Parts: sequence; C-alpha cells; structure tokens
Amino acid sequence: MRFPRAFSSCLALALCGLAASAAAPAFADGYPSKPITLVVGYPPGGSTDLTGRALGVELSHRLGVPVIVDNIGGAGGAIGAQKVANAAPDGYTLLVGANNEIAISKLVNASVRYEQKDFTPIGLIASQPLVLVAAPSAGVKNAGEFLALLKKNPGKYSYGSSGVGTSLHLAGEMLKQQGGVFMTHVPYRGVAPLTNDLLGGNIDFGVFVLSSALPYIRSGKMVALGTTEAKRSAITPDLPALGETPALQRMDIGVWFALMGPAKLPAPVLARLKKALEETLQSPDFRKKMEATSSVVPLAPLDIERFLVTETAKYRNIVQFANIKE
Repeated sequence: MRFPRAFSSCLALALCGLAASAAAPAFADGYPSKPITLVVGYPPGGSTDLTGRALGVELSHRLGVPVIVDNIGGAGGAIGAQKVANAAPDGYTLLVGANNEIAISKLVNASVRYEQKDFTPIGLIASQPLVLVAAPSAGVKNAGEFLALLKKNPGKYSYGSSGVGTSLHLAGEMLKQQGGVFMTHVPYRGVAPLTNDLLGGNIDFGVFVLSSALPYIRSGKMVALGTTEAKRSAITPDLPALGETPALQRMDIGVWFALMGPAKLPAPVLARLKKALEETLQSPDFRKKMEATSSVVPLAPLDIERFLVTETAKYRNIVQFANIKE
C-alpha cells in the first residue's frame, strides 16, 4: 500500500519526535557516564578555586564519575564563565563561579559577551563576608569613628580593593552611598599588592575578602572596622557587622559561589545535579572544609533564580550610583 508523499513526511516527523522523546529518559538515566569538568575562572589557590575543589570531591562521590577542576583565569573570571556559556548543555561542563563573573561583570564591562540567561542556575554553594579594615596608623577602631573621620575630612582618604568592578569595589561604593561619605577608590591588581600597601601604611583603608584579611586582623596588623553582610558572620562572631552602625544598617554585600551550567540543561540532568549539590551542602565534612576558608554554607536550599535577580538588582544600583565602568 502506497501513502501520499505529504502523509509519509508527516509520519517520518512523528516517528522522529517519538524517538527523541524516548531518548530523553534514557539520556537522563545514563547521566553521568563520563568525567565532569568544573570550570573555575581563577588561578589555583583562591577562594573560588578552594570551593570548586571541595565541591568536586563531593560531587564525584555522589555522581559516581571523576569531577575535574579546570582553572581558566583571566578577566575577573569572565573567560572561564564564557567557556561554560558556550559549552554543550549536557551537564559535563559546569561553572563554579563567584558573583563577580555571574552577576557583576556584565554591568560594568560592555565587552563581556555572555548574559545570565546563558546559564542554568543549579544552586548556591557558599558565601563569605567581606571586611572593611584600617591600617593601625589611621587611628580609628570602629565604623563609627571611621565615618566621623571621613565626614570631617571629605576627599582626604582612600580605600583599596582588588580591582575595578569587583565585589570588593562595590562594597566600598555601597559604604560611601549609605554612609554619605566620600573617599577615593584605589584599584589594585589583586589582593597581594593591596595587602602590601596597607601593611606598609601607603593606604589607610581597604576592603578584603574575610579569609584574606583575617590572619592580619588576628595579629593586629589590620584593624577590622566591620564585616559587610547584614549580620555578624558565624565564622567570626567577635567581629562586628557594619550594619550594627545605624548609618550603615542596610549594608549587606559579600562574595558568594554558585554552581551553574550552560543554558537549557535538560530537566532530568538539572534535577540530578541539584540533588547531588543539596546532599553535598548537608555533608558535615564539606561544611567543615568551607568553614576553614571562612565561608558559610547555606543551612537550607534557596531559590537560586530569585536570589540572582535580587543580587543583580543590588549591584546594578551600586554601579549606577558610582558610575563604575571597566
């Protein structure tokens, strides 16, 4: 029996559709079947890298395949993020990224080609507060004295960060916005030269990731004026939060790390990765490793998509206020 050509074409398309729908569960059942690459957009040794390596060990245990960390440094994490945005959406190339490359870079640098929509958010891994510090020679011991000094001497003082458009830079500008003070931003090429200048008395104030500054705070070489999140960190309950100062009560910014995949990850693959991440966040061993880096793991899974919307809106407000461009 012969069918009309048009009918044959429709039948072929229908059969292709059935084959594709049948293949989807098989694909999900077989995932993962080979090593997974975790891209980290920074050199080894930093907080994002340490987070990625600790996460990789846990995911490997839970997914049953090797998880390999691939450090692709450059452009404040944006080069690594671009690689993941361009990757096939099969769950084998993922990003352990910080807020710099996920939510801030595109706001301050028009040359960044990817958008948040080019990723599938999987979940928040951990967060870490930043900390405002002073050189002992600055003569201030808390946030109240810091604000009084700046208001008495507008434009006289400077603060350093690890670079233009970083979360450290945005924290300094948020501080200026909320405190109604002015100080000049001095961007450094990373934390090491900023540390050297502050310890040498060449700059009075600096914004650091807590883990970078904590040894110097403990030794008395830096004065902690306050951490930058809304409440005191569970890691350092002895250090005040800037939000405890009335003029800075809306101060809430830090650095966070999230697991992201390329856009359009298949739903079964996304569900498998979310489950593995949630199990990891409940692991006492993983939480202990994160605490060793001054990072805090969320106590319960959160709505990562809503979180990203809220965080990006916060950063956009600061960028527009300070007219930050890179």
